[in-house]
Amino acid sequence: MALRIRVARYGRRHHPIYRVVVAEAKAARDGKVVDVIATYDPVQKRLIEVKEEKLKDWLQKGAQLTDRAKAILKSSKIL
Repeated sequence: MALRIRVARYGRRHHPIYRVVVAEAKAARDGKVVDVIATYDPVQKRLIEVKEEKLKDWLQKGAQLTDRAKAILKSSKIL
């Protein structure tokens, strides 16, 4: 089971909210997730909620970051 830390889209039309989640690599974008790590608001361009301990834990367990998730976490100075 290959796990990825990636972005899932939620919210409403014209006002998206993204969650940085841990999910299986072959799962759908908005499909079943294992864990929610952070919530990102692209309108305000900031992270609303971050669980840094969970992020470090999943990275130590071998979960791979996608490019988009890495960019969001770097811009917020989490990585």
